Amino acid sequence: MVDSRFYKNKGPFTLAHISELCDARLEDNTKSSTEIKEIASLEKAGEGDLCFFFDKKKKASGAEIKATACITTSELAEFINPNVIKLISPDPHMDFVKLNYALYEEVLPQAEIKSTAVIAPTASIGTNCFVGDYAVIGENVKIGKNCIIEPHVVIDHDCIIGDDCHIGAGATIKHCQMGNGCFIYGGARIGWDGFGFKTINGVHKRIPQLGRVIIGNDVEIGANACVDRGALNDTIIGDGCRIDNLVMLAHNNKLGRGCILVSQTGIAGSCNFGDYVVCGGQVGVADHLNVGSGVQVGAQSGIMRDVEAGAVVMGYPAVPIKDFMRQTSFVQKAIKK
Repeated sequence: MVDSRFYKNKGPFTLAHISELCDARLEDNTKSSTEIKEIASLEKAGEGDLCFFFDKKKKASGAEIKATACITTSELAEFINPNVIKLISPDPHMDFVKLNYALYEEVLPQAEIKSTAVIAPTASIGTNCFVGDYAVIGENVKIGKNCIIEPHVVIDHDCIIGDDCHIGAGATIKHCQMGNGCFIYGGARIGWDGFGFKTINGVHKRIPQLGRVIIGNDVEIGANACVDRGALNDTIIGDGCRIDNLVMLAHNNKLGRGCILVSQTGIAGSCNFGDYVVCGGQVGVADHLNVGSGVQVGAQSGIMRDVEAGAVVMGYPAVPIKDFMRQTSFVQKAIKK
């Protein structure tokens, strides 16, 4: 069950209301006034709960459902316990997202600036913001309205944070300009030096990193992710990108709109990504490469050369997905011999 200490429940909702919210057809209209209090998993759902059933591989589990109601597909409805009220939908997974937004609301802090926060006199903070304990906001920082700055955040001098942004506890932000509606999770490191050194007489000398990090609108950067500022040109993250926890994005990289980088992906410097590129977990990308729009990279792959738009690749070094499957099949057959 969803813990009410962390999420406010705005229910109960009737099945008629849920049907309208999700654009799902209620199979038995006589049940339209039945109330649903919670969303729950297939295994834990009981009286007063609604669950979702859309995995074809788990048809047998449908008979074990004990929820009051279930949103499912027309194909899977026949496998569900007949005592469960069914709502038929073309996309139950999308309905899960819709109903989550409608039924639950995260408990967030009210607008307040804590007395222990350290805020430079030249910093500007918009209306209706929360600034948590021991946050540090440097000189000439500009923060828009409706922002949440959690405890122990550090925003260094001259950074710009747009409206409706949420900066998680312990994150640090330097040399950064951020758009509206961004969510930087706890512990993220934005705008620190890129990994640039020159060996002179046997000593590794740090190369000054003179660029910035430019973050678009509606961007999420996960917990303990690192985004280095540019060496000279800026590191750029386009609108709508989603960067998972523990991702490393090196200096001078440019991401187009809507890119998704899954946990432990590492991208070396000066790469250019198009729009809606997806990298699975633990993908590695060598430096100075171009990855076209719509590219999908399978988990644990290594990108060693440019990838054309729309390609689906996997392996180390990454090859087109069909070639990877052939390679895997060949190796398996060779082992059996």
